[in-house]
Amino acid sequence: MLNKEYNGWTNYETWAVNLWMSNDQGSDEYYRESAQQTYNDSEKETRQDGSVLFTRDEVATRNLADSLKNEHEDRQNELTGVSGVFADLLSAALSEVNWYEIAEHYISDVEKSEVQS
Repeated sequence: MLNKEYNGWTNYETWAVNLWMSNDQGSDEYYRESAQQTYNDSEKETRQDGSVLFTRDEVATRNLADSLKNEHEDRQNELTGVSGVFADLLSAALSEVNWYEIAEHYISDVEKSEVQS
Protein backbone atom coordinates (compact mmCIF):
# COMPACT_ATOMS: atom_id res chain seq x y z
CA MET A 1 0.00 0.00 0.00
CA LEU A 2 1.27 3.45 -0.95
CA ASN A 3 2.09 5.77 1.97
CA LYS A 4 0.48 9.11 1.14
CA GLU A 5 1.35 10.86 4.42
CA TYR A 6 2.03 14.58 4.01
CA ASN A 7 3.55 16.93 6.62
CA GLY A 8 2.40 14.68 9.46
CA TRP A 9 -1.16 14.30 8.14
CA THR A 10 -2.83 11.31 6.47
CA ASN A 11 -2.40 12.82 3.00
CA TYR A 12 -2.07 16.08 1.09
CA GLU A 13 -5.83 16.61 0.90
CA THR A 14 -6.24 16.40 4.69
CA TRP A 15 -3.24 18.67 5.26
CA ALA A 16 -4.53 21.25 2.75
CA VAL A 17 -8.07 21.38 4.20
CA ASN A 18 -6.71 21.71 7.73
CA LEU A 19 -4.32 24.44 6.56
CA TRP A 20 -7.15 26.46 5.04
CA MET A 21 -9.36 25.93 8.08
CA SER A 22 -6.68 27.29 10.40
CA ASN A 23 -4.99 29.72 7.99
CA ASP A 24 -6.61 32.91 9.25
CA GLN A 25 -7.71 33.95 12.71
CA GLY A 26 -11.43 34.19 11.94
CA SER A 27 -11.63 30.78 10.34
CA ASP A 28 -9.54 29.13 13.04
CA GLU A 29 -11.65 30.70 15.80
CA TYR A 30 -14.84 29.53 14.07
CA TYR A 31 -13.64 25.91 13.94
CA ARG A 32 -12.28 26.03 17.50
CA GLU A 33 -15.64 27.33 18.73
CA SER A 34 -17.42 24.62 16.74
CA ALA A 35 -15.16 22.01 18.33
CA GLN A 36 -15.84 23.37 21.82
CA GLN A 37 -19.60 23.42 21.25
CA THR A 38 -19.54 19.90 19.82
CA TYR A 39 -17.55 18.69 22.82
CA ASN A 40 -19.90 20.43 25.25
CA ASP A 41 -22.90 18.79 23.57
CA SER A 42 -21.36 15.31 23.55
CA GLU A 43 -21.66 12.52 26.09
CA LYS A 44 -19.98 9.16 26.31
CA GLU A 45 -21.92 6.23 24.91
CA THR A 46 -22.35 3.12 27.01
CA ARG A 47 -23.51 -0.43 26.46
CA GLN A 48 -26.49 -1.88 28.31
CA ASP A 49 -24.14 -3.24 30.98
CA GLY A 50 -22.81 0.28 31.63
CA SER A 51 -19.40 -0.26 30.07
CA VAL A 52 -18.09 2.51 27.86
CA LEU A 53 -18.63 2.00 24.15
CA PHE A 54 -17.27 5.41 23.06
CA THR A 55 -15.67 8.07 25.27
CA ARG A 56 -16.87 11.65 25.25
CA ASP A 57 -13.79 12.61 23.20
CA GLU A 58 -14.54 9.89 20.64
CA VAL A 59 -18.20 10.92 20.34
CA ALA A 60 -17.25 14.60 20.01
CA THR A 61 -14.59 13.79 17.42
CA ARG A 62 -17.00 11.67 15.38
CA ASN A 63 -19.71 14.33 15.53
CA LEU A 64 -17.31 17.14 14.61
CA ALA A 65 -15.88 15.09 11.73
CA ASP A 66 -19.38 14.55 10.35
CA SER A 67 -20.18 18.24 10.73
CA LEU A 68 -16.96 19.36 9.02
CA LYS A 69 -17.49 16.94 6.14
CA ASN A 70 -21.10 18.07 5.64
CA GLU A 71 -20.16 21.75 5.82
CA HIS A 72 -17.41 21.38 3.22
CA GLU A 73 -19.61 19.26 0.94
CA ASP A 74 -22.31 21.96 1.13
CA ARG A 75 -19.76 24.60 0.16
CA GLN A 76 -18.54 22.39 -2.66
CA ASN A 77 -22.09 22.11 -4.00
CA GLU A 78 -22.49 25.89 -3.85
CA LEU A 79 -19.26 26.41 -5.80
CA THR A 80 -19.74 23.64 -8.32
CA GLY A 81 -23.41 23.75 -9.15
CA VAL A 82 -22.54 22.42 -12.57
CA SER A 83 -20.97 19.16 -13.59
CA GLY A 84 -17.68 18.79 -15.33
CA VAL A 85 -14.07 17.90 -14.88
CA PHE A 86 -13.40 20.48 -12.17
CA ALA A 87 -16.40 19.41 -10.09
CA ASP A 88 -15.27 15.79 -10.44
CA LEU A 89 -11.70 16.62 -9.40
CA LEU A 90 -12.88 18.61 -6.39
CA SER A 91 -15.16 15.75 -5.36
CA ALA A 92 -12.31 13.27 -5.70
CA ALA A 93 -9.98 15.42 -3.60
CA LEU A 94 -12.57 15.97 -0.85
CA SER A 95 -13.31 12.25 -0.73
CA GLU A 96 -9.69 11.70 0.33
CA VAL A 97 -9.85 14.07 3.32
CA ASN A 98 -9.58 12.37 6.70
CA TRP A 99 -12.23 14.41 8.49
CA TYR A 100 -11.80 12.39 11.68
CA GLU A 101 -8.12 13.36 11.85
CA ILE A 102 -8.93 17.06 11.49
CA ALA A 103 -11.70 16.80 14.08
CA GLU A 104 -9.38 14.93 16.43
CA HIS A 105 -6.88 17.79 16.11
CA TYR A 106 -9.51 20.37 17.09
CA ILE A 107 -11.09 18.28 19.87
CA SER A 108 -7.65 17.74 21.43
CA ASP A 109 -7.50 21.50 22.09
CA VAL A 110 -10.96 22.06 23.61
CA GLU A 111 -11.43 23.01 27.22
CA LYS A 112 -12.58 19.84 28.93
CA SER A 113 -14.69 19.69 32.05
CA GLU A 114 -13.41 17.74 35.01
CA VAL A 115 -16.30 15.30 34.96
CA GLN A 116 -16.62 13.32 31.75
CA SER A 117 -20.23 12.57 30.83
